[in-house]
Amino acid sequence: MPEISRRIFLETLAVSGCATAAALSNEVKQHLPVISKRVEKAFLAPGKMPNDLQCTADGLWILDQEDPNKVFKVRYEDGSVIKQLQTESIHGSGITLGNGALWIGSTWTLKTLKVDPETGKTLAAFDTPGAGMVHWGKPTRPSGAHGLEWVDGKYWMAVPPSETIYLIEPETGKVVRSFASPGIRPHGLAWDQGYLWCIESMDRAIYKMDPKDGKVLAKIQLSKDDPEPHGLSVRNGVFWYCDAASRWVCRLV
Repeated sequence: MPEISRRIFLETLAVSGCATAAALSNEVKQHLPVISKRVEKAFLAPGKMPNDLQCTADGLWILDQEDPNKVFKVRYEDGSVIKQLQTESIHGSGITLGNGALWIGSTWTLKTLKVDPETGKTLAAFDTPGAGMVHWGKPTRPSGAHGLEWVDGKYWMAVPPSETIYLIEPETGKVVRSFASPGIRPHGLAWDQGYLWCIESMDRAIYKMDPKDGKVLAKIQLSKDDPEPHGLSVRNGVFWYCDAASRWVCRLV
C-alpha cells in the first residue's frame, strides 16, 4: 500500500472504528418506511457526465466528470449555462459550496479540492479519508470521495471504498466523526430539515439518515426505469439529482 494511502487508512480507522460493520442489511432496507416521490426529468446537463450537484439561490452547480473536470452553474428553469469553470479535478464525483469556495471530490487523485468559484483554480487540497478500491464492478484504480454537502461550517463526505460518511473540518481536512453509509456505493448527499440524505446508487434509493449517529430512518425508492441516481442536492424542499450516464437532471416531486 502506498505510504499516503496507508496513512489515510490508519487515520480513518482511528476515527471511525468499525463503521462499515453497521452497514444496512437488505432485510432492514426492505422494511424501511418509503417516502413516495415521482421523478420528473428537468433538462439535460451541459457537459458529458454530470456526477454531482449543489443547489444555490442563484443557480444549480453541476460537476462534470469528463477529465479534467468542468463545473457549470445553470438556471433551474431550463439548464442554460450561467457560468462555466475549468477545474484541476480528475474524475470528480462530489461538489458543494461553503466559506466562499467550491469543494470538489477529485476522485481519482484521492484529494478533496478547495476551489475558487470565479476562476476554477485550486486553493488547497486535502487527502480524502477512506480512499481505496471500491467493492463493485471491476475496479482498476483507487477511488476517493463522491457526494459532498456543506452544513454549518463543515462538510459531509460519502466515500464508497470505506462505505463510510465522514464529517470534515474544511480548512484542515480532518475527520470530525463518521458512520457507515447505507451501502457499498454511497453517492450524492443533501441536507434538509436537519436530516442527511444519501443516494445509494446500487439500490437506486435515497436514504434519510440521522446525522448524529447515521441511523437510517426512511427511503425514497426510484424505479429501474428512472435515470440512475448519482449527484444529489435540495432546494426549497425539492430534491434534485443527476445521472452521469444519460445526462438527465431530475426533480423529485
